[in-house]
Amino acid sequence: MKNKTIYGILGLPLIALLIGGCSQYFEVNPDMRTELNTADKVGQLLVTAYPTSDYLLFTEAASDYAIDRGPGSYSRDDIARESYLWTDIPEMDGKNTPNTYWLAMYRTIAAANQAIEAVDDNNFGVKGQQYKGEALLCRAYAHFMLVSIFSKAYHINGDNSSMGIPYLTVPEKVAFKDYDRGTVASVYENIEKDLVEGMKLIKGLTFKSPKFHFNMQAANAFAARFYLFKGDYDKVIEYSSAIFPENNFRPNLRPVGTRMKNNSNTFTPIFTGTQENFNLLLTNVTSSFAMTFGSSRYGFGKDARRFLDTVTVAGKPFSNYFLTISGTEDKLLVAKYTTNTPTTVQCLFSADEALMNRAEAYINKGNYELALNDLNDFAAVRIVNYDAGTDVITESKVLSFYKTTDLKEGLMKTLLDFKKQGFVQEGIRWFDINRLGIEIIHRVYNDNYNATYDVLKKDDLRRVFQLPPSVTLSGLPKNPR
Repeated sequence: MKNKTIYGILGLPLIALLIGGCSQYFEVNPDMRTELNTADKVGQLLVTAYPTSDYLLFTEAASDYAIDRGPGSYSRDDIARESYLWTDIPEMDGKNTPNTYWLAMYRTIAAANQAIEAVDDNNFGVKGQQYKGEALLCRAYAHFMLVSIFSKAYHINGDNSSMGIPYLTVPEKVAFKDYDRGTVASVYENIEKDLVEGMKLIKGLTFKSPKFHFNMQAANAFAARFYLFKGDYDKVIEYSSAIFPENNFRPNLRPVGTRMKNNSNTFTPIFTGTQENFNLLLTNVTSSFAMTFGSSRYGFGKDARRFLDTVTVAGKPFSNYFLTISGTEDKLLVAKYTTNTPTTVQCLFSADEALMNRAEAYINKGNYELALNDLNDFAAVRIVNYDAGTDVITESKVLSFYKTTDLKEGLMKTLLDFKKQGFVQEGIRWFDINRLGIEIIHRVYNDNYNATYDVLKKDDLRRVFQLPPSVTLSGLPKNPR
């Protein structure tokens, strides 16, 4: 279960980048450790404790948003192909890879740990403690995302003894160190400890660019997502409700059916806007996701779009704005990200997701009236020309639409359909597929357009992305296959 070198966590490419060899490790000071002598410098370091890489391409390609368009005139992308086929992805640097995401997240963890140590070793006063809170939240978030991608999903009230990911809590000061993946249960325990302490300490901290830091709203949204995955529904309701204490979610959701409708010049800037109340935490990432997923053979096209255009239980479809690539109807992307620059803004937490997390918690608690209220708020801002009289979702509509007599089942189907239609190309669908054991099917064409069908079953080991090859080669155990 252990690995004898630092390479097991960071991987060979990052070590080469940071220290260029073990003999130089103690000769240079790349991590500002001796320079963190004020609270403000700790705050400056924490700018680097947020993701610079995204997980969108490999999670979206693995989900049921993606299709095989066949051996036509589509670009070839190894990450999209291997993710779609649910096979282990070979070592690849560059944008949009699991390897790049793994390294980027452990870089953020390293920055957070350096900040925490500096605060613990010095008397930086109240502001220093507040920055420690931010660092703890960054550390918790990075580990949460890593365990959600590279380990089995948390099993609510079940066995979580499967392998987790190494949880790092101190800065690296030696060139050789043992690491252990721990268990999913132990990783969740550490995340919760950091999350709870971080939220206590961060109170009162202000930022020049609050949307790019763990402000209190973002911290509450993170807590709501974490406790949803963990199955503590009372806390999901508590933390999601704290984002807008007056419970005025609807005017603070994405205006997809109004301001964001039918215009890429407004859709993208609004979606990633720093002045928008629905954006709770943003980050700048190096990514070519949008163009790749739209143009790759294994990506998003008209067949995948059909579900997004279907009528919902409200009686009308949700609005989405699609762009065609090279004027081809089967090369599509949703206008959520910039496509003509090497970087883009990714929304890590939104009011919209927090509302859906609360609705799911209400459903599981049996509070169906409150769940319907949240679902109606979500639908109202996504339906063009929404009519509160005719488009409202009711219990009878849910039961009829899904042809069931089980209201909980119908509401869960409503929720998951709403999320699938509302959060396309945001990575959220893959996490729902995993944590809820949703089975999906991928169609695969051969060169003659003959199709076979591969099913990702509930307990399929391919639901867990494999650790980067350089990490496993150095001794950290692979995920079973």
